[in-house]
Amino acid sequence: MLEILSYPNVQWVLFATATLGIASGVLGSFALLRRQSLVSDAMSHAALPGICIAFLIVGEKMMGALLLGAGLTAYLGTYCIQTIVYYTRLKTDAAIGLVLSVFFGVGIVLLTFINNLPIGGQAGLNQFIFGQAAAMTSLDVRVISSVAVVLIIITILLFKELKLLVFDREFAQGIGLPTAVLNGLLMTMIVAAVVIGLQAVGVVLMVAMLIAPAITARYWTDRLDFMVILSGFFGAISGILGTMISAPISGMPTGPLIIVAACIVFFVSLIIAPKKGLVVKAYRLQQLRKQTARGQILQSLYELAEKRHQTSGAFKAFTREEIQALRPLSERRFQKTLNELKRSGKIDVTGDGYALTTSGRETAHNVTLNNRYMQMYSMHETRFANLQMEKRNWDFLSLPEKERERLHVLLQEHHLEPKLMQMTQQEGGRL
Repeated sequence: MLEILSYPNVQWVLFATATLGIASGVLGSFALLRRQSLVSDAMSHAALPGICIAFLIVGEKMMGALLLGAGLTAYLGTYCIQTIVYYTRLKTDAAIGLVLSVFFGVGIVLLTFINNLPIGGQAGLNQFIFGQAAAMTSLDVRVISSVAVVLIIITILLFKELKLLVFDREFAQGIGLPTAVLNGLLMTMIVAAVVIGLQAVGVVLMVAMLIAPAITARYWTDRLDFMVILSGFFGAISGILGTMISAPISGMPTGPLIIVAACIVFFVSLIIAPKKGLVVKAYRLQQLRKQTARGQILQSLYELAEKRHQTSGAFKAFTREEIQALRPLSERRFQKTLNELKRSGKIDVTGDGYALTTSGRETAHNVTLNNRYMQMYSMHETRFANLQMEKRNWDFLSLPEKERERLHVLLQEHHLEPKLMQMTQQEGGRL
């Protein structure tokens, strides 16, 4: 492997795919957040007829001319999508499908025509469909790397403006930013990233080079600055891995391997990412189920005790059937939760059944009070629109005293105020 890496051609390809990965990842973040992933796909497919037309004009595989032709038709494809959406009743997805199919079809027809020409066989334009990074020359590498570096520098210099454009275009317009110019510049940079990646990855797979690193980074952070950095990093890693795997194997296509590497990085992130990974989500769901079952049993015991005291003036333990009748749980979950509550000292197990301890009574009171606050909140949600309880994880007991007083007044109006603690204090006894 080290010997292969010492070859100049491999080093060029490695450098080109790494810089292409960074630029694609960085710009792909903005395309993803602006919900333009499919537009990027249409751009890459629309570039094929431009490559063919440029070849027919110059009569040889001149990289600069081919990239210019690809950029023009990719931009034309984007303009067609926006025009169709603006002037017709077609939705964006239908316009993208239409433009993508038409441009790619025209590109295939032109490619077939070129291949039938006397010089067509040596043109090597078929490489642009699935990419062939190994065929890149030093000039190609210099062009791709230079454009990629320019795109990265522009993104860094205009990061704040692009951030405003992505998240709040109206606000950006309100403070005097030229949003139309910025939008055009962003689209041009995405087109440029698509065009320079065509020879390495190909028109069919280029969209994955833009989007896969971005969605991978999305699993690791919610901040745009970190997302852009991580996306560029994952793009570079994908380019390096794809090139290093394909280099020692004769005939192995580099472009598809880069995409496979990007997808592997995505699937690993999908599983283990600390914020949104499947493992973390499964753990949180398990904890939520345990917490919910715990709260249900405590509240059931609390309400049973409250009702029993109001009717007979006495406290006692309650059977499994009485607790399950109030808030049913699966037998396995019910038994596990009872065991956990017993270990933590929240309930006592007697011959007659289960009863709250002093500590459990206080905990059950807080659980019941929080759930009844939630009930009041749901019934009168418009009056508490300022609370934003989702951000507080529905913890009503952490609200300011003034807000809790408003909810408590509603509890008293609906006769739902928890009274067991008050009863036990008056009794001075134990459940």
